[in-house]
This record gives sequence, C-alpha cells and structure tokens, in this order.
Amino acid sequence: MILHARVVAGEGGGPDKTVLNSPRTLRARGYDSVCMYLRSPGDSGFERIRQRALDCQADLVEIDDRGFWDASVVRRAAEACRRLGVDVWHGHDYKTNVLGLLVARRRPMRLVSTVHGWVHHTRVTPLYYAVDRWALRRYERVVCVSPDLVDRCGRAGVAQERLVLIENAIDTDRFRRRRAPHAAKQALGLPAEGLLIGAVGRLSPEKGFDRLIAVLGEMVDAGLPIQGVILGEGGERNALQRQIDAHGLRERVRLVGFQPDPAPWFEAMDAYALSSLREGLPNVVLEAMALGTPVVATRVAGVPRLIEHGESGLVVPPGDNAALREGLTRLVGDPALRERLAREGRRVVEARYSFAARMDKMAQVYKGLGVEPGPAAAPERE
Repeated sequence: MILHARVVAGEGGGPDKTVLNSPRTLRARGYDSVCMYLRSPGDSGFERIRQRALDCQADLVEIDDRGFWDASVVRRAAEACRRLGVDVWHGHDYKTNVLGLLVARRRPMRLVSTVHGWVHHTRVTPLYYAVDRWALRRYERVVCVSPDLVDRCGRAGVAQERLVLIENAIDTDRFRRRRAPHAAKQALGLPAEGLLIGAVGRLSPEKGFDRLIAVLGEMVDAGLPIQGVILGEGGERNALQRQIDAHGLRERVRLVGFQPDPAPWFEAMDAYALSSLREGLPNVVLEAMALGTPVVATRVAGVPRLIEHGESGLVVPPGDNAALREGLTRLVGDPALRERLAREGRRVVEARYSFAARMDKMAQVYKGLGVEPGPAAAPERE
C-alpha cells in the first residue's frame, strides 16, 4: 500500500493533480494506494478536494490539522497507516515530509518524497524550506519534477543515489482539444471578437501576473485585437484587479477565479502565457500544450526541457516584459505559427509527458525499494 500525504488549504494547487491521479494509475501497475490530506477542520474550500478525489477514483483519508502545535496529527496519521497496512509513505510537501519521519518511528515504512518546487515566498517560507531540506536528507528516495530541483536537493545534502528525476505529466486523453477556440468562447460566454490570451495559476507574486497584465495593457494600447483572462485565486487578487482597473482594462482583461475544470478555458485561448518568475515544471503549460494551445513561457526550471523555442512554443527570459510582449505579439500576428506550435506542442506532450509513462517510472521507484506490486487491475486508458 502506497500512501500519498499532502497538506492543503482551500482547493489545492498543481501538485494535487499528480497526487489525486496517482491511485487509479498505480492500480493498473499492481499497487494499491490512498491519498491522505491534512487540512484545517474549518476549511470549506476542501470540499473541492473531496470532489476531485471522487472524480479521480482516489480513496481519501482526511486528518484534522489544527496547526503547528497539534501533536495529535502524528498519532492519527500513524493509526491510519497501521489500519491501511501502508508500505510506502510518499510525502509531497515539507510538513508531510517531517510527519513521515515521525510516523515511521511508530510504523516502519519506506520513505519517498516528491519535490514539486519551492515557490510560495512569504515571511516564514525560508524556515519551512530549511526544515524540508533537513527532512529530505533522511528520505530513501527523493523524486524531483525538474533538473534544477535535482541540483538544489543535491546541494541541500540529499545523496545523489537517492535522487530521481521524474517530470510532471498529464492525462493526455482528458486534456485533448475537442472544440475550436471560437466554439469554446461561445460556450463560456466570452467575447467572440479578438484573440484570447490566457493564464492559469495561484495569484501570488512568483507567478508574475502583474507583469502579464502590464504586457497585455501595452498590447491593447498598441491597437492589437486581444482579450486576456487569468484563472485562479490567491492573495494577490485585489492588487491585480486594482492594476487592471488603473490601466482601464476592465473590459479587456478578466480575473475569473478558480475554475474546477480548466480544460474548456484552455480550448478558448488562442495563446497561453506563462509569466512565472519561479516554477518547477508547470502542469498548466503541459495542459495548454496537450489541448493544442500555443504557448509563450518564461525560461524557468523545467520549461526549456519541455519547450524547444520556435518549434513547440516560444521561450522568453523571466522578468523580461519586453520579451514576453514580443512573443505574444508574434503569436497574435501569425496564425500559421500558432497552428504549428499547437500541433508540435501536443506531439511533445503525447511522446514524453503522458501520466501513464510517469507512473511507470514511479512504480519502478517503489519496486527498487523492495515493495513489489500485486495483481494489476485493468490498464488505464489515456
């Protein structure tokens, strides 16, 4: 039994796509697994995680987490591991990495962690990251989603023989374009006129949405026929809306909040913009490419391995507004380029970033620790 452990607030983020999709895919490889989530008892946003778990056919164990000093979390997590017969604790963030070490003292298990990236910068995150690096040095396998994270973990003291590169991936059947942009816009009630440039992510500083809004404003001022849409929630929402209002963009750029199913929005986009200053390997870029949406992305972490500039997308330096504007302007003015990048982007994701291929690699990690698979269920279709 594999237990995927995660701490979450609200509707979660990118790593939850990997966590919640893992059980059904591992089942086809002979591994039973369950998702354990630590969440605040009063968090109404967690209902979305429950629904996503149901949609993904993932068994969900919920642990009330009342904060840093709630020592009962260790006891309740250990009880759940004993009850379920857990063989592998697979942590997905700093808190579950520490918790795994504590639970393993009560219930011996193999310890695996996936490092999704250290990007959400607040006053206390340097402390959290220091704790995480301490914990990771004690894990048997540390899976990293991009080469830069392998390097950072190595510099943090994780032994090289314990590090494994397994990049993010997506379900290429679910994320497959079924409608042209004009039809998708109509279905969502979006304006038909102009090209739609979109972005998806947590509304936080490292995503660079303030830069994207500034670029979209410059493109509007230049007379380009564009609209902009940003999906997501976060602490920067009010500041971003004030920026939109201050530049007179309310009719052209919209913050539409968290969307439980982003696929129709990707289909409506004529171009996708990743403006991030820091990332691991962004799932949202994989989703855009899988849905045949041409991408302009900043050169962060795993992006250069995913996108070949000019072939499967356009890559620009992070923090360079002029380069981002130039890339988006190039797409807006060249329908043939948009079509070519969209086609090649889909091919790259199918060939190298399917979720089934990722979980084949993950199953080998478990097997390498001596945890053998049982009888496999019917294979998952992608």
